[in-house]
Amino acid sequence: DDGSRSPLDVKVGDQVLYSKYAGTDIKLGGDDYVLLSEKDILAKVS
Repeated sequence: DDGSRSPLDVKVGDQVLYSKYAGTDIKLGGDDYVLLSEKDILAKVS
């Protein structure tokens, strides 16, 4: 690991599955979001 960033496997709008206790719930501009680390994503729904 040289500290460089690699591209994410998910993109904005992708639906993903994650465990019940993963992530942090936030509200921005009246919309609800969940902030997740990529390692907490169990699957991408197609």
